[in-house]
Amino acid sequence: QLQLVESGGGLVQPGGSLRLSCAASGFTLDYYAIGWFRRAPGKEREGVSCISRGGRTTHYADSVKGRFTISRDNTKNTVYLQMSSLKPEDTAVYYCAAGAVGLGLGEQTYNYWGQGTQVTVSS
Repeated sequence: QLQLVESGGGLVQPGGSLRLSCAASGFTLDYYAIGWFRRAPGKEREGVSCISRGGRTTHYADSVKGRFTISRDNTKNTVYLQMSSLKPEDTAVYYCAAGAVGLGLGEQTYNYWGQGTQVTVSS
């Protein structure tokens, strides 16, 4: 009943852009901090970005800083990750997650997880 569903992934050329969406159903996202995570082939899952409940505080991994932007529209129960200047090393399955307490890029902060959406950056 409580679900997070990611969308917007796909195949894009290096230097291109994608916008990922994370839509909640069964609960109201404005009570939760939201994080975006990714798992690249052969690597551990890593935190990419996160945003506070009201959207006033954000954090980014160094690898995506200046290229990715996280935002939220609580009226639509949706969080976004705008990705630009994409690189092949951004190829990964991207997950969104919601946490009721705290804010950060550690997985332990989050209680609810989506199933992920594939982003492939390749010529």
